[in-house]
Amino acid sequence: MTYRSLFALIRRELLIWVRSPTGIISSLIFPMMYLALFGQALNLGKLLNVAGPPSAALARAAFLGAPDYFSYFSVGMVGFVALTASLFLGAQLIFDKRLGYVKRTIVAPIPRMSIFGGRLIAGAIRPLFLGGVVFGLALIFAHVSGLSGLTVNGHLTILGVGEIIVALLLVSLSFTAIFLAVGFLLESPQSYFGIVNILNLPLLFTSNAMYPQTIMPGWLQTVSMYNPVSMAVNVMRENLFAPGFYPHPAEFYLGELALYAFGIGILTFIIARRGLSAR
Repeated sequence: MTYRSLFALIRRELLIWVRSPTGIISSLIFPMMYLALFGQALNLGKLLNVAGPPSAALARAAFLGAPDYFSYFSVGMVGFVALTASLFLGAQLIFDKRLGYVKRTIVAPIPRMSIFGGRLIAGAIRPLFLGGVVFGLALIFAHVSGLSGLTVNGHLTILGVGEIIVALLLVSLSFTAIFLAVGFLLESPQSYFGIVNILNLPLLFTSNAMYPQTIMPGWLQTVSMYNPVSMAVNVMRENLFAPGFYPHPAEFYLGELALYAFGIGILTFIIARRGLSAR
């Protein structure tokens, strides 16, 4: 895989994305709707007010360091962005195959795995921007009357910011690799969306993006522990909110994400190589 061909393909994918604002907006619609509607309506923090206003310590314990439910929830939506932003990459690949772009790329004098690597890296970069938009929107909500917003009550450092970026990048790499591999194997957009729709919501609802693991049944807590969305948002929450509410430090979850991304990457590279060789 030559760096020149790889960078050229990454640039091509990012330019296509930047020049398609509709695609950017569609990737943000779901997390923005969750923040503006679901997060505002399902305010679990109000349940603590039944016997009177809760103490700050009780609220942080209920939401694992976050000062309120919306703050806990909005960070989870940043992890959800990594999932939703990756969904459309496989579909774009299928349409590129139908239009003949992939075939023209294959016959070009570049390593075939650059085709996969370029799309993988470009696809993993997108959620960094989209996640920043969701963070910004949640912070703005905190200054709008009548809306709940994101409140950061931890001591966020430059190292913490770096850990958040790395976590988002690793989980994006994992999901991008999975959906691209599916796109390489399938020819029909209908079949593709049928498969990814089976994966999308289960990945969200078996994570701790929307609610703490402590209120889940035991079997679901086990599933959530191994969900990459949960690993990523744990890193973010430990840096944004008060630490000490999770069984492991942020670095442990980063290590898990790195192993997960590495394993998925190897598997999907093998699948993509077979898909490209068959053309």
